[in-house]
Amino acid sequence: MGPYDTELPEDRLRAFLTGGDVPVAVYGLGKMGLPLAAVYAETTGNVTGVDVDPTVVETVVDGESHVVGEPGLDDLVADQVAADRLDATTEGPAAAAEARIHVVIVPTLLDEHDRPTLITVESVADDIAAGLEPGDLVVAESTLPPGTCRDVLKPHLTSESGLDPDEFGLAFCPERTSSGTALRDIRGHYPKVVGGVDDESTRAAAIVYDELSANEVHPVSDATTAEAVKVFEGVYRDVNIALANELGRLADELEISVREAIDTANDLPMCQLHDPGPGVGGHCIPYYPHFLLSRMDEPMALTRTAREVNDAMPTVVVDRLERELAATGDALANATVAVLGLTYRPGVEETRASPALGVVDELTERGAAVAGVDPLVDPGDYGVRPIEIDELAAAELDAAVVVTPHEAFDEIPWAELDPMVVVDGRDAFDLSGTGHRTYTLAGSRDGRAPRGFEGDGAHDTGRTPDELTTAPGRTETDGGDDV
Repeated sequence: MGPYDTELPEDRLRAFLTGGDVPVAVYGLGKMGLPLAAVYAETTGNVTGVDVDPTVVETVVDGESHVVGEPGLDDLVADQVAADRLDATTEGPAAAAEARIHVVIVPTLLDEHDRPTLITVESVADDIAAGLEPGDLVVAESTLPPGTCRDVLKPHLTSESGLDPDEFGLAFCPERTSSGTALRDIRGHYPKVVGGVDDESTRAAAIVYDELSANEVHPVSDATTAEAVKVFEGVYRDVNIALANELGRLADELEISVREAIDTANDLPMCQLHDPGPGVGGHCIPYYPHFLLSRMDEPMALTRTAREVNDAMPTVVVDRLERELAATGDALANATVAVLGLTYRPGVEETRASPALGVVDELTERGAAVAGVDPLVDPGDYGVRPIEIDELAAAELDAAVVVTPHEAFDEIPWAELDPMVVVDGRDAFDLSGTGHRTYTLAGSRDGRAPRGFEGDGAHDTGRTPDELTTAPGRTETDGGDDV
């Protein structure tokens, strides 16, 4: 029995959903998929997770989580597997044949031309279609270009399953989760948006997620609207981050801390400026604008410009470093530079679109010897020399760039390191009195302007304002920020 177009009263359907009588398949057991499958399991009691990676499946079958940095997930997976409420397999069609609710949470990737590709999503749809039955409900949580459920998934599932379009439901219910708080978010930290390709799909999905979430369920007009909600959330962040960084780059000419100005401006509720930083990273914000840019006839000049601003921020960071080194008589091409933090966010083991990788590429292109420090990933996997925190004092560095301030970096003994140029992209450290020449991107929240020498906060480097704007022989491009 599936939840779509059922004659059961709502209370009876809810009892079936929570009593283990409605099998669920969750396709994709990644950073968001496994937490979702585990919460579905604790709610419905009958979940099979599907993933193409046998190692991931074996780990889950053993009652373990391969996802790190998610509080409570290890215990939840272990408990649900032990109670026979959660299982895993690589056999998508077999799982689909047993399931009556099908939840898709695999990534939507971009091709080499920054166009979204639905190959992975359509592959999952093929698996689902092989076992789709009348009354089944398909839920897409993967972020999709608006119109995908209506124009791609519904026709695809209909064609491949042999069912009539009105025999099964399809709804888009975007995940609204962040790494590190996935369980909290899925269980109801934010309202759950649902939108179906027809009214019955919306109704069925709303009932399912009302059981899953402690927060309100917000039905919208249709699946395309729900898809747009998710993409618009990401575009909002991207555009506002770009604005923050454009303002942040004024700090040098104004000789102020733009971070202090932003924080103060945000005292007004109608002002919500974001934080400046060294670039936008992760699997969300840098990707979602392209879901519109590549498909819409409208030019979307603002969104396009913001994406260009944010893509170029690692170049801006390296420009700042090159300028600061030149002021001390050193050339970037002869410098040894440590990049601190390669993942895109502190405490998150994810490097997709990480601005640190852009900084590494730019440094390498300009002839610097690059080292990397990161407690979560091996810098050697990204083409740089790994350095541990306790090795920094002996590393003979000319400079360091702080991109992602992991909590472990609080242990760096800055006063014991030989004096160097430090570009702090996150306002993570106050290096006053440490002997290092520091440059804080956009200034610090406590009011220190960007430029300091030996931590004394001095602005005067003996150079004219024009010289402070760009490094010799270089023109800076616009940049952006991360979350």
